[in-house]
Amino acid sequence: MAVFTYRAKKITGEETEGREEAADRFALAAALRKKGYFLISSREARTAASRGPLLSFLGHVSLAEKMMFARNLSVMSGAGVSIVKSLDVLARETQSGRFSKALADLSVAVTKGKSLSQAMEENPALFSKLFRAMVRAGEASGRLEESLKLVAMQMERDYDLIRKVRGAFMYPAIILAAMVAIGILMLIFVVPTLLQTFEELDVEIPATTQFIVSVSSFFLNHSILASVLSLAVIGAGVGAVLSARGRQIVGIVLLRLPVISGIVKKVNAARTARTLSSLIGSGVEIMEALSVTTDVVQNPRFKRVLEESRSEIQKGNPISAVFIKHSHLYPVVVGEMIAVGEETGKLSEMLERLAVFFEEEVAEETKSLATVIEPFLMIIIGAIVGFFAISMIQPIYSVVGGI
Repeated sequence: MAVFTYRAKKITGEETEGREEAADRFALAAALRKKGYFLISSREARTAASRGPLLSFLGHVSLAEKMMFARNLSVMSGAGVSIVKSLDVLARETQSGRFSKALADLSVAVTKGKSLSQAMEENPALFSKLFRAMVRAGEASGRLEESLKLVAMQMERDYDLIRKVRGAFMYPAIILAAMVAIGILMLIFVVPTLLQTFEELDVEIPATTQFIVSVSSFFLNHSILASVLSLAVIGAGVGAVLSARGRQIVGIVLLRLPVISGIVKKVNAARTARTLSSLIGSGVEIMEALSVTTDVVQNPRFKRVLEESRSEIQKGNPISAVFIKHSHLYPVVVGEMIAVGEETGKLSEMLERLAVFFEEEVAEETKSLATVIEPFLMIIIGAIVGFFAISMIQPIYSVVGGI
């Protein structure tokens, strides 16, 4: 089956445009005739699948692109444009082949009678549980436009939060990457020259120098193997970090680091408050809202707090007690504000205020993070450079001492 964009016309002169899934153009024309339309023109849509399996696999849909989709769909829905027409327009506008195909598939599914949220269920990789839950709540309440606005705002806040945290770590990452590159260049070009000098002078090489020489020789004599091993180690490291056990270990380590732990707690508090506020404000039931928020929060220890909150809700207890109990993870103000929200019936508003507060806190702390990390970074770089310098200079001193 392929997806076609088409123009069709009724006998009365009414024209329409859209997308339709069909085996070929003849099947498309037959399907349109049943609806009272005659096909004028059609074109097979250019999708990620048509570009080949490799490019389709590499296709990536950014959070910013999804955010713009939610915002534009909200505007078009509020203007009275049908969902199918809106999806067709947005599918043509998007730059991502994978996302264009996904929107075309949504359009076809909605045309066949499915709701937008049901159509999104068929593509959970692109449309998160949060997105689907809020769209479903909007459809049930008849406030789809407002729900889509909330989705867009949620994504925008999440995007800003991620961007600020990544930006804070960009400087240290660049410095460390440059240091590794310089180290490899020295192993390839500088160390062999010094080794040749040591051999000519018949100098006894200490153990630390021998270690550096051995690493240098390995890079020079087995460059392909060294490259493969380096990539394998990096791949294994990334895979270990992304695994369930790896994420748990990373989460524990981050919560124990002096400077980072405070930011981690505030980021998770902001994300929890923002997600719960958006879901509850859209009319999602508290149990489902907590379930969706558990998926949104990445750190396993914070996930367990949300899972415990669901258990307490089932027992008829307030969730604020759980957050107060785990004040070592969520700041005390989170539990207290949630308690006020539960008592006054304004839980969504209180969570919104918490989200704004912690997002501003994270923004301030990430601004100064590079300044805080810099001394530790300089110590690490100094230690590595010192080790290398001493290891390579020590044999020269032994020669000078023997003269």
